[in-house]
Amino acid sequence: MFRGFEVWGLIVKFLLKLGGVLLVALVLGLGSAWWLINAGLGGALQNGAWVTDPNIGSEQAGPYSRAAVARAGLLALNKSETIYFTAFVDDAGQPLSTACTYKLVGQPLATRWWSITVYGADHYLIPNSANQFSQAMNTVTRDDQNGFTIFVSPDGSQENGIPTGFSGSSSDTHQGAAFSLTLRLYNPEEATYSNLGGIALPTLTLEGCQ
Repeated sequence: MFRGFEVWGLIVKFLLKLGGVLLVALVLGLGSAWWLINAGLGGALQNGAWVTDPNIGSEQAGPYSRAAVARAGLLALNKSETIYFTAFVDDAGQPLSTACTYKLVGQPLATRWWSITVYGADHYLIPNSANQFSQAMNTVTRDDQNGFTIFVSPDGSQENGIPTGFSGSSSDTHQGAAFSLTLRLYNPEEATYSNLGGIALPTLTLEGCQ
């Protein structure tokens, strides 16, 4: 009788160990899926500070890319209509912070229309008193060479500015919050599709922080 209890105890221990292994595998699997979905850039291609997933909006998009698009709701148009680039860091590789000022310098882009929009870490527009969330091809002031300079800063008060909404109040974190920039190229020229990693995109440099 006692021998039977001993065998049963060993079986229970084995099942518990097996269950633990399966649980760990499940957690790791779900964790990796969550990370890829939140990053949304499993097949990322780098161009300066900007990254893009060439498969987003195409039939080749994998399940993680599709889930990321569905979750964020930012990259919904077909690849034939729009190419999306996102910057989470500046040209030096430092994460973007709402407490800092950044300068974007760009030249004419080979596309019918473009826009640059600021998003919070939650993928939503960042509330600000000016209700200014982006700059676009038809809103920026240009220089003599048809280039443009955009400033992303806490109050967005500079020419071609976009505010991040950081005020330094007690409700803000001392170092600001993470944010991202999304560059949309609408109906880009054919040469752009084949050179996503080499086309000239706006530079993104840190000017200073509060």
